[in-house]
Amino acid sequence: MRVMVTGHKGYIGVVLVPMLLEKGYEVVGYDSDLFRRCDYTAAPVEIPETIKDIREISAEDLEGVDAVLHLAALSNDPLGNLNPGLTDDINFHASVRVAELCKERGVERFIFSSSCSNYGAGGEGWMTEESPMNPVTAYGRSKVAVEAAVRKLADDNFTPTFLRNSTAYGHSCRIRFDLVLNNLVAWAMTTKCIHIKSDGTPWRPVVHIEDISRALVATLEADRGRVHNESFNIGRNDQNYQVRQIADLVKAGIPDANVDYAEDGEPDTRSYRVDFSKVNSILPEFQPQWTVAKGVEELKQIITDHKIVMEEIEGERYQRVAHIRGLIGEGVLDDTLRTIDL
Repeated sequence: MRVMVTGHKGYIGVVLVPMLLEKGYEVVGYDSDLFRRCDYTAAPVEIPETIKDIREISAEDLEGVDAVLHLAALSNDPLGNLNPGLTDDINFHASVRVAELCKERGVERFIFSSSCSNYGAGGEGWMTEESPMNPVTAYGRSKVAVEAAVRKLADDNFTPTFLRNSTAYGHSCRIRFDLVLNNLVAWAMTTKCIHIKSDGTPWRPVVHIEDISRALVATLEADRGRVHNESFNIGRNDQNYQVRQIADLVKAGIPDANVDYAEDGEPDTRSYRVDFSKVNSILPEFQPQWTVAKGVEELKQIITDHKIVMEEIEGERYQRVAHIRGLIGEGVLDDTLRTIDL
């Protein structure tokens, strides 16, 4: 089977691609490669690839492809808020266009990397796939809109599936330190301060990027009838935490660090506890292997081995918004985030 991964050079894509190759798939990539300066520990595995903006994808780019795993997007809430109109163009319109082209070209499977950010201000109850959507960011709204639009394309020859991932963490050769667990561990290791930027009360389910990749592979390999036009929350019930609880787990792994709350930290309207019973029942092949405690140990080791410092953690290389702003400032990207000269 020939599988295209869009966003194959992003934080998750560089972990997913080797997993697919080990399974014996023929893998091709599609990515604008805006983060080529952001390698950490290694370079991504090389595969046949198209380096092009996702907004410029054509039917010819999908020649011979049997399935698309669609990860390409402006990747988180702060980056999405940089320009909500561009988030709509890239995360919504371009994603729907990819799905439409897949259907037009006879690509049978389209697996969309969605997000538990869909639930937004979820309150204290448990969010299932049937719970109301209440996104509070441009990023979350774009993911909700894609699910609604692409669901209408499903038919006997085209099977979309939507994976609502928990908040990601873990090591990648395109690592990000703008994600809650990665950021807290990095602060703890470099400053001995576990710095919480909110009041610590929001609920977050968290999941390692290897487990997100396992979910994508399990969905790809599942019988069509089990995943046709279905949405799945991706994570583990026992990995739902308030941010302050995540900080406590970081301290348990890094005892000489102390928890610190930002003076201007406020409650985050994004708060949701998520139930993962559906994926456990329908896709038992998906067996997540990571916990926060294990993730803390992994991140501790990788930060120690590569001697990263605070200026890098909060700098342009590992913070997606800062990196994009830097590229715009250099004239590498224009104000529509299209490449001028990379």
